[in-house]
Amino acid sequence: MKKILLALVVVFGLFQLQGGHLDGLLGSAPATGQSHLSAQEQELYNTLERIRQNGPYPYQRDGITFENRERLLPIKPRGYYREFTVDTPGLSHRGPRRVVTGGNPPEVFYYTEDHYRSFRRIQGYQND
Repeated sequence: MKKILLALVVVFGLFQLQGGHLDGLLGSAPATGQSHLSAQEQELYNTLERIRQNGPYPYQRDGITFENRERLLPIKPRGYYREFTVDTPGLSHRGPRRVVTGGNPPEVFYYTEDHYRSFRRIQGYQND
């Protein structure tokens, strides 16, 4: 029950779609009253759930070490970060969207929709 409630909080309380971009990956964002998820929100949620369940993952490269070459995330030892694909509806390849986790088990989650040019921390999601 705790996991279901947490999933609902993540889906309905944290994500808002405005202008084609997720603007509200914020732990303090109020529930929007949406009765359904956008395709973008659903794919992000699906990826977070696969991470929480430790797979199965649809792409061979899901779970590989993210090296933080761009140095946009806090500097941590090699192997701290892992990356996972967030599907983009309509594309026949992995696309640019990823969730990057930190720690083992994951203790911090980041989202990029532009293939590592920028990141947003996903607040309020835990891998328990």
